[in-house]
Amino acid sequence: MSVRRLATLLLPLLLAACATQKPAPGTPAPGTPAEPARYTRASFNDLPGWQQDDPRPGWQAWLVSCRTLAKRADWKSACQAAQRVDGQNPQAIRDYFAQRFTVWQLSSGSAATGLITGYYEPMLTGSRQRTAQSTVPLYAPPRDLVSRPPELQTVSSTGPLQRSRRDGSRLVPYYTAADIAAGKGPSPAEALVWVNDPIEAIFLQIQGSGRVQLADGSFVRLGFADHNGYPYQSIGRYLIQKGELKSHQASMQGIQDWARRNPERLPELYAANPRYVFFRPLPDTGEGPIGAMGLPLTGEASLAIDPRYIPLGTPVWLATTRPNSSAPLNRLMAAQDTGTAIKGAVRADFFWGFGREAGETAGRMKQSGRLWVLLPNEVRPPAGMDIR
Repeated sequence: MSVRRLATLLLPLLLAACATQKPAPGTPAPGTPAEPARYTRASFNDLPGWQQDDPRPGWQAWLVSCRTLAKRADWKSACQAAQRVDGQNPQAIRDYFAQRFTVWQLSSGSAATGLITGYYEPMLTGSRQRTAQSTVPLYAPPRDLVSRPPELQTVSSTGPLQRSRRDGSRLVPYYTAADIAAGKGPSPAEALVWVNDPIEAIFLQIQGSGRVQLADGSFVRLGFADHNGYPYQSIGRYLIQKGELKSHQASMQGIQDWARRNPERLPELYAANPRYVFFRPLPDTGEGPIGAMGLPLTGEASLAIDPRYIPLGTPVWLATTRPNSSAPLNRLMAAQDTGTAIKGAVRADFFWGFGREAGETAGRMKQSGRLWVLLPNEVRPPAGMDIR
């Protein structure tokens, strides 16, 4: 899957999907950075908490990145050397990076701090067939969904329309989320599963991946497959503009609470965000959901980033604080995912893992933070960066 993921950032104020269109695994992201980004050479002594943080979770995420990066000539040596490191020895991990990697602090122009949000893999309850309790379908890409080449994309009030359906000999915009919720578009036969809670289904759409627990205790794992072509519109921002929520209330929890108090107004949320995500079933390998590299994410060790500024797979040192707290959160991470709302050099989405507890934490995360990129000594920062 190319998620995510699938998010990102979803959860705080903007609630944007973390996973949508991803670059191909192991390849540079297309596009030119829209803002100047600076790579400033630093040292490991500059990393807050470098000697105190336990690097082992981040190390495991880095080894996952090497499944892809080891195939690239400029990263092969670093990945091969990682196989000889005692991954249970924190100091051995630190020594490995200190000997083989250069530290670069990332900034957007002169601004070294940016927004750090959180995302997670949701868990819903449902059934493979529609039942009295499970009434909300989650669809595979429908047969009538047509991808538009760029030269045929039309522009709506919210942006370019990338998907269509055929109406006779014409291509017309695909159905909106409100249309699909009202029963238009995909047929019931195209539902992968049916879930119990329409509010949780909305947030699964935003996340882009998740698991559905069936009555027998087993899980169906779903990943992002496609979308209906409409740009994402923030439902948090919509509720603020309508005076329903204050900005500090527009977290995932705040929006869910509003929706549960006003179930008759759910159609407003579908209308506010016309984007609809289609899913595909994924094998349950016992690992995390699949990120933009085509590799499983590691809870509390994987980041979604903007790949125009940070190469996918790269080790990253994150310095931020815990949600709604001033307690430091300094952590070795791996840049393994992207998201439609994750735009900018110092911008990241912290993957908290699976389930409701992870969702509660992710939904509260809207922190200021700094990022340092760790590149093998022989690897230069991405083209177009201001290197200092």
